[in-house]
Amino acid sequence: MRKKFSSLLLFAWIATLSGCGIIDMIYLPPAEDTAQEIFEAANDAMSEKNYVRAVELYNKLRDAYPFSPYTMDAELSLADAYYLDEEYVLAAESYKDFESLHPRNEAIPYVLYQTGMSLLKQFRSIDRATTELQEAYDCFDRLRQTFPDSPYVPSAEEHMLTCRKLMAEHELYIADVFWHMNKYGPAWHRYEYVAKAFKDVPDVAAHAKEKSLSAYHHYREDQSREVREQREGSWKQWFTWL
Repeated sequence: MRKKFSSLLLFAWIATLSGCGIIDMIYLPPAEDTAQEIFEAANDAMSEKNYVRAVELYNKLRDAYPFSPYTMDAELSLADAYYLDEEYVLAAESYKDFESLHPRNEAIPYVLYQTGMSLLKQFRSIDRATTELQEAYDCFDRLRQTFPDSPYVPSAEEHMLTCRKLMAEHELYIADVFWHMNKYGPAWHRYEYVAKAFKDVPDVAAHAKEKSLSAYHHYREDQSREVREQREGSWKQWFTWL
C-alpha cells in the first residue's frame, strides 16, 4: 500500500513538472538571442550577401545590446552592409556616425575612405548638383592629410582627381547651357571661372579657355549691336517727332 502511494506521489510530481513545462512553452516568451548569436547570424547573412537581413540583425544588436563588446564591430559592419547593398546615402550616414562615436578607432582611415566612396557613388550625372562630390573630395583629402601612411591613400588620391574632373565638367555643362541659350555674357564668365578654378584638370581648363574667348567675342558683338540698335532707335524717334 505504501509503495502504491509513493508511486502515485511520484507520478503526480512528474505530471506537475510536465504541466509547468507545457505552460511555460505556451505562455512564456522565448529566450532572447545573445549579442554574440545575433552578431554571428548577421555575419553569416553578410557572407551569403543577404545584406537586407544583415542590416536588420546589426540594427537589432545595436538597439538591444548597446554596450555589448560586439556592438562597435556591428556598427561598422552595418555601414558596410548598406554600402554593399548600394544604399549609399545610408552608408555615408552610418560611416559618419561611426567616426563620430569612435574618433580614435583604428578603423578610421578605412571609415574616411568608405565615406568618400559612399558620397562619390551618389553622383549620377553632370547636370546635377556637386555637393556630394565636394564632400567626397574633402573626405579623401582629410584621409590623405591625417593618415598619410594609410594603404587607402593612393586610391583616395585617384578618386580626388575623379571628383575634381566631375566638378569641372559640371561647371562646363552650365557654361554650355548659357552658350546654347545665346547668353554669351554669363557663358563667358562661367568659362573663365572653369579655366581658372580647375587648372588641375588641364583638358577641361584648356577647353574652357578656348570657349571663353569665343563667348567673349560673341558677347562684345551683342553689346555693339545693342548700342547700335539703341542709337538707331533714338534717331527714328527723333525723325518721328519731327
